[in-house]
Amino acid sequence: MYRGRLWTMRQYAGFGTSFETNRRFKNLLASGQTGLSVAFDLPTQIGYDSDHPMAAGEVGKTGVAIDTIDDLETLFEGIPLDQVSTSMTINATAAVLLAMYIVVARRQGVGSEKLRGTIQNDILKEFIARGTYIFPPRPSLRLVTDIFAYAKDHLPNFNTISISGYHIREAGSTAAQEIAFTFANAICYLETAMAAGLEIDQFAPRVSFFFNAHNNLFEEIAKFRAARRIWAGIVRERFGARLPQSEMLRFHTQTAGSTLTAQQPENNIVRVALQALAAVVGGTQSLHTNAFDEALALPTDQSATLALRTQQIIACESGAADNADPLGGSYYLEYLTEELEKRILDLLGEVDRRGGALKAIETGYFQREIAQAAYEQQKRIERREELIVGVNAYDTGAEQPPELHRADPEVEQRQLSRLREIKAGRAEGPVAAALAGVEQAAKRSENLMPPIVAAVDARATVGEICDRFRKVWGEYHAAL
Repeated sequence: MYRGRLWTMRQYAGFGTSFETNRRFKNLLASGQTGLSVAFDLPTQIGYDSDHPMAAGEVGKTGVAIDTIDDLETLFEGIPLDQVSTSMTINATAAVLLAMYIVVARRQGVGSEKLRGTIQNDILKEFIARGTYIFPPRPSLRLVTDIFAYAKDHLPNFNTISISGYHIREAGSTAAQEIAFTFANAICYLETAMAAGLEIDQFAPRVSFFFNAHNNLFEEIAKFRAARRIWAGIVRERFGARLPQSEMLRFHTQTAGSTLTAQQPENNIVRVALQALAAVVGGTQSLHTNAFDEALALPTDQSATLALRTQQIIACESGAADNADPLGGSYYLEYLTEELEKRILDLLGEVDRRGGALKAIETGYFQREIAQAAYEQQKRIERREELIVGVNAYDTGAEQPPELHRADPEVEQRQLSRLREIKAGRAEGPVAAALAGVEQAAKRSENLMPPIVAAVDARATVGEICDRFRKVWGEYHAAL
């Protein structure tokens, strides 16, 4: 079983402004970290510029606002991109942000072949659980596979997708549904890529996953063990992969935000530690530990540092990371692993019978199953069959809230002023020509990455590029 060293990721991303985030990145680098992660604000995620009416009140709130290449260049100013691995939590606009990253590196004198990192780029789970989609599913899939094809030739060391079960679990799924529905999406991506002419062993080694670490310690460990076995079988038997690297389940894990409570928030420190331990014992290669105040606000410096120290204590002091499968052979863990494997395979079979992941999304199957699982859990909580300390058990009443992080109210105005200056100072002729190239490529079957790279290099905005796609493909609106 593959096991890499623990990374520390996402501890300081998404704190409001590019300048502040850049300072935190440099602090991480100074402390010896080489894995950085960027969270983007909601307008950036759904293809709106900061000056769009739909962006009002949301600029810089959930992460860094990126409108043009200038913003991303500021974010990584002074950070050598050939010496870090960058994870970007971005999906619908993943192609645009990846193009910006390539151009920023080029301006640093770093070739794209030297870049390391991951873009989430998992649009299917957006339709299932998270909701930050823009375009209909089929053209959205085209963007994903165009990134696969482009990366094969230009980004050999970059992970071009991180297929996410995290958000599926956060939406209320069971452990078995988390893995099954994530793998169903992965199968769809692989099938689409192969239909586009890619070979399985060309891109499967760069596929990675992003899972949730929930509260039930042993179930979570068993979940990760079962997932490794199932994924190896899918890639080998269903797709005919020959390289051992193609069969590896390479995954990042984040502790479960949905389990963290606003009541008695210090209890979340213990929850996060147990969830992180489950991820490590289950074999994760990359780990993010949530801050204890997540249910209340973005983390403070203190809560983010405590989350970081939690995983460092597990890595350095507990011995849990010293063995790839320390509980292998335990009768209980082996039993749980086999039971979860059966349930996951049964669910995958049901998705196949319904025509695959895309059909399951379009008919609402995934959404209904997750909603039902969430409803059943809530009923168990209300009946006190499932206890949550500080919520339906051991509630002491009055509590003193911790000190919370407050977003700078001036962030939005600074970003709007910056965007106005950029638009006023750029050469409009090259921008218009580049955007026309994006639109024409969307109407044809050519790879979309080269015209997107040209557009961001000309200082076209995220919103302007996405508007050209909207013009060709339209927007997706989920049926209520």
